Amino acid sequence: MDATIISAPRSTKNRTKERDPERHQTKKGSQWYFGMKAHIGVGSQTKLIHSVAATAANVHDSQVLPEVLHGQETRVWGDAASSGQREVIRQHAPKAKSFIQANAHRQRPLSETERARNRTKSKVRAKVEHAFLVIKRIFGWAKVRYRGLAKNTHWLQIRCGLANLYVARRRLLAGV
Repeated sequence: MDATIISAPRSTKNRTKERDPERHQTKKGSQWYFGMKAHIGVGSQTKLIHSVAATAANVHDSQVLPEVLHGQETRVWGDAASSGQREVIRQHAPKAKSFIQANAHRQRPLSETERARNRTKSKVRAKVEHAFLVIKRIFGWAKVRYRGLAKNTHWLQIRCGLANLYVARRRLLAGV
């Protein structure tokens, strides 16, 4: 599971002379973004998207965690934004074992063992990034086109379905 920011135009050149009220801004690193956030759950074996949720950009990834889990997971891989969510994972996916990355703190940096574990977890977790690559780069959906979250959520769901077909195309064609 992971999330990505899909930016929106900051322009106010419309009838109401204002930005879209359903989108907000968020800070990632030292850069500010305005738009929406796409949260997806991906199967680690198949690389296919099984869950999709769309929110405003300022919604934290951990708040959408129950919507991204389908309940049949045996392992949950996530970045440090989902750390501290073991109880939510246990509640929504009772058979799942949590492989959330360890989070460093200002007073307690990660040990070398924890860093090695995080690197191992990143290799599996990177499969989610492939889905974002297909959605944003191959299908060209790096920027939203419509006002409102509902229309863009529908577009996101369509893009995720197309991304699944794109990822599974070799397996689908091999069966023909």
